[in-house]
Amino acid sequence: MADVNRGNRPLSPHLSIYRPQLTSMTSIFTRVTGNALIVGALMIVWWFAALASGPDAYARANGFMTSWFGDFIMFGSVACLWYHTLAGIRHLVWDSGHMLDVERSELAGQAIIIVSVLLTIFTVIVL
Repeated sequence: MADVNRGNRPLSPHLSIYRPQLTSMTSIFTRVTGNALIVGALMIVWWFAALASGPDAYARANGFMTSWFGDFIMFGSVACLWYHTLAGIRHLVWDSGHMLDVERSELAGQAIIIVSVLLTIFTVIVL
């Protein structure tokens, strides 16, 4: 049977209605960094496969990995790895039923952003 009230029903809430909050943005960014880590992982797998394939393939892959673009992607991968790891720990804390109030959730979001930036800088300086 056709729905005769289709035009009279309210629309479901969507992104144009809600104000972005730190917790929602950090949750979305967790998913983005998880997908970005796939790119870095594929580059590392390509580099190891080229190493096993011979000197010409390795020279090509190593040339790309040590170029400014390869360095940029690897730097981004390190940043994504730290952020995604810390956000995953935050989600584990939430899954245990802790820090679910708004104030502490936003504080945790701010903390993972700041700590991931600091750990990324530390990792790049050390390595």
